[in-house]
Amino acid sequence: MPATDRDLASFTEQLAVEGWASTPPLFSDTVLDALIDDLSSVLEAGTSRGGTRHLLDIPAVQGLASSEPVRAIAESALGKDCFAVRGILFDKTPTANWKVTWHQDLTIAVRERRELQGFGPWSVKEDIPHVQPPVTILERMVAVRIHLDECGPENGPVRVIPGSHKFGRMSGAAIDVWKEEHTAIDCTVPRGGVLAFFPLLLHSSSPSILPKHRRVIHLEFAAADLPDGMEWYY
Repeated sequence: MPATDRDLASFTEQLAVEGWASTPPLFSDTVLDALIDDLSSVLEAGTSRGGTRHLLDIPAVQGLASSEPVRAIAESALGKDCFAVRGILFDKTPTANWKVTWHQDLTIAVRERRELQGFGPWSVKEDIPHVQPPVTILERMVAVRIHLDECGPENGPVRVIPGSHKFGRMSGAAIDVWKEEHTAIDCTVPRGGVLAFFPLLLHSSSPSILPKHRRVIHLEFAAADLPDGMEWYY
């Protein structure tokens, strides 16, 4: 967790007001190197395509999601009953270096397709059903990203528009207005540091200028079960 209760309080306040916050290193090189060893086959497979899903199938990632630093951050946003619902690896390398345009994270992973009011459209990613849920569900989620490598300004860091998470789901036209009228911030993060943000926060990223590993474990947490028999994938 952030080093002191005061640090955690400051982190929580920034996350609530701006929609994002980051930390100094919370995980040691020893812990990170052991995690990379545990994930070696997944990391190697993901290198060529920039990442992979299904990370919460892996015991080492389950342990990371339940670790004290990660839980402290997730609980600061959602409360003590929150739980992990998705895990994704992202890695920008010389062979997988991409641009992400301004967007909000609007889809969740579920067990099976169920036709419920307010849910849709649907898609399938790596054999997992995904759907856009009502905004009220997205408002009770947070992403916690653990950086296995340093992510500086030349490594294609996440860029965010602070405060944009408070305005619900946006149309393409509204996003265009926001990116023209508001200042974006690069979220640089040291190795072992954590970046947290809300799904509705407008964010993007540029290709790396000097492509090298920028391995990030992206964990998503939710605060409540889904309605009417629909289930989170994890």
